[in-house]
Amino acid sequence: MKLIISSVSGEPIYEQIKRQIREAVLNGELKGGEALPSLRKLARELRISVLTVTRAYNELADEGIVVNVQGKGSFVADKGDERMKKKLIGQVRNALRQVGAAAKAADIPLIDLMDMLETEYKKAK
Repeated sequence: MKLIISSVSGEPIYEQIKRQIREAVLNGELKGGEALPSLRKLARELRISVLTVTRAYNELADEGIVVNVQGKGSFVADKGDERMKKKLIGQVRNALRQVGAAAKAADIPLIDLMDMLETEYKKAK
């Protein structure tokens, strides 16, 4: 797994690390039980603070995506991809609930809303 960090993106570096690790777990590049690079190694490779990597790994652990094992390192959690998918589905449902309410308030017909959704879905990365 190769992480690419941008100091000019406006997104905090720890968030960039989290996002890329999440994507790697979701797309199967990282499997359950697989070790992540050590904190020091990743910090050295990316030329960033160990504290930044620590924050990213700890937040991923809080989300249930990775497991930090004292003295051993950080590993992709078994079923981490399933937990993440459930969380993302919940976020999508919440966003759709808000969109549905806004569409009703704007008196947008369901068929038009579905066309808008399809257009935006196709634009997404």
